[in-house]
Amino acid sequence: MARSTLQFIILTIIIVLAQVIVFNHVCLFDVAMPFVFIYVLLRLPMSLNVNWVLTAGFLLGLLIDMFSDTYGMNALAGTVLAQCRQYVLRLYLAPEEESSQQETSMHSLGTEVYAKYLLTMTLLYCCLIFVIEAFSFFNPVQLMLRIVASTLLSWSIMMGIDALISKQFGRTG
Repeated sequence: MARSTLQFIILTIIIVLAQVIVFNHVCLFDVAMPFVFIYVLLRLPMSLNVNWVLTAGFLLGLLIDMFSDTYGMNALAGTVLAQCRQYVLRLYLAPEEESSQQETSMHSLGTEVYAKYLLTMTLLYCCLIFVIEAFSFFNPVQLMLRIVASTLLSWSIMMGIDALISKQFGRTG
């Protein structure tokens, strides 16, 4: 238990640093921006109390906001994402599987279910962050393009990270 907690804390530090130092400065074709730090929030154990998850979502978003000059946008979107996490996972799991799942990873959920969960949550986050940023639907085509492109870029990177993490830590995550 203590070893997996320490691994998760180290993973969180690495992902947040990568987001702040690298991914905040990546923008493909002035459209797609990777939001990889949400991976930490999505990997939290499902058995964790919802209050802790909401707090983690808010603090993680606030930490990214401090380094990104986004004035609370990530904190808001992270908190909403934390609230929706269990409901989205229930869309893809059978009721009898729900209680047996302690962690959310490609290994524990299976590739198909995990990919759907990660894609849905990433899409939700990108919708939230870009609508908050634009605060209007003034240019809906550009908004949709940014949402779809950023979702696919972020999802691809996070799927790769999860594949590496599963191999690195012997599938314990």
